[in-house]
Amino acid sequence: MPHIVFHEPCIAGNTGNAIRLAAITGARLHLIEPLGFDLSEPKLKRAGLDYHDLAVMDVHTNIDALFDLYPSSRVFAFTTRATTNFTDITYDPTDLLLFGPEPTGLSQQVLNHPRVTTEVRIPMLPSLRSLNLTNAASIAVYEAWRQNGFTAGV
Repeated sequence: MPHIVFHEPCIAGNTGNAIRLAAITGARLHLIEPLGFDLSEPKLKRAGLDYHDLAVMDVHTNIDALFDLYPSSRVFAFTTRATTNFTDITYDPTDLLLFGPEPTGLSQQVLNHPRVTTEVRIPMLPSLRSLNLTNAASIAVYEAWRQNGFTAGV
């Protein structure tokens, strides 16, 4: 499964839901600091239910620390400003699916990072700001998993 990457997430409940997503799909979840919450927050635990022990999650001090661990992985940055549709990508198990913080999305500095392979978007109706962070990650992870035949899924 490709990796889910939340860059500087702000809302504990969204990250809790992402922990649950990682557990049920087998994707690895990466959180890039600073986090807008404490990992022990009740909202995070409640959203993740009892999946915390089943998910694989890493916290990194910055985005370069993550990229250094996966030097050959492609990085797909999800942003509403992109023109490439997320379904136009053929995903590999080593890909990093990068999502930005809830209120702002990925900064231009992150989007300009030399490791970003492609900026991609999830289509939505015009004049609307964005999807919920974990909803967007779910759509992307399930598309990648579908492309790979739902390997290990039932």
